[in-house]
Amino acid sequence: MSKISIKNTKNPSIVKFEFEETIIKGQNFEFKNIDETKNAPLAMQLFYLPFVKTVYISGNFIAIEKFSIVEWEDVQDSVAEQINDFIAKGGEIIKQEATSNKKLPITIYAETTPNPAVQKFVCNKLLTKTLVEFKNIDETIASPLAKELFKFPFVKEVFIDENYISITKYEIADWNEITMELRSFIKEYIENGNTVVDETQIIKTESHTKQQDTYFENLDVTSQQIVNILEEYVKPAVQSDGGNIMFESFDAESKKVKVVLQGACSGCPSSTFTLKNGIENMLKQMLHDNEIIVEAINA
Repeated sequence: MSKISIKNTKNPSIVKFEFEETIIKGQNFEFKNIDETKNAPLAMQLFYLPFVKTVYISGNFIAIEKFSIVEWEDVQDSVAEQINDFIAKGGEIIKQEATSNKKLPITIYAETTPNPAVQKFVCNKLLTKTLVEFKNIDETIASPLAKELFKFPFVKEVFIDENYISITKYEIADWNEITMELRSFIKEYIENGNTVVDETQIIKTESHTKQQDTYFENLDVTSQQIVNILEEYVKPAVQSDGGNIMFESFDAESKKVKVVLQGACSGCPSSTFTLKNGIENMLKQMLHDNEIIVEAINA
């Protein structure tokens, strides 16, 4: 086995341990805890390190996402050495039964959304831990699935969050004619073990930064309260409609709260009405401030 190269990624919590040759052919694996590593002896061993949050194994690399209790520069060399020792001693990275070509049991169903241009495709497995939105094919470096979806001429935008994919179409197509085609394509794509979102390739945009704990910790108290209200009371309903709402800013002088609408909510005809009559009233009541106004920004 060749020497392991340590590579940083766009996500500071994730480091790649790369090999010169392929270690896993044609499949990608993600392990979120030790219970999932029955057929992955190396991943199981790595989870004994208290800072390991997620292990990804694909192609010629092993990527590890850490908890914030350590810095990578303090532990990455010892992790590389541990991986190297495991392989040098003949350890099996993925057991043979896990690399068989059995299809994963995947269920995909389509849901309408309040936005007539957007359809939501819900999966029975986690697709991503970090929401991603793509306006065109050039932005899809982190999502091979989104890249493939843009090859359909009627696909305008793709939004992926947790266990669903929201697709925005151009007006030339009718959902009655394309929903089954898209549902079948997504189902087969995931069943074949293809990558939906590569967490290691998510570019640190401003939107991505605002999903991190460190961003929240640096906000003022009122802004933190607004974020918590949006997360607890608003976001679940918005996600059920195939979209997302994200805190943008709060101006203490003007009392203006700016939020970003994504997915099915972006450009939705009913979004402004919902914000003014729902979210704005909720913030006024829960923050005891009747001067608060809400402004929506389409992503």
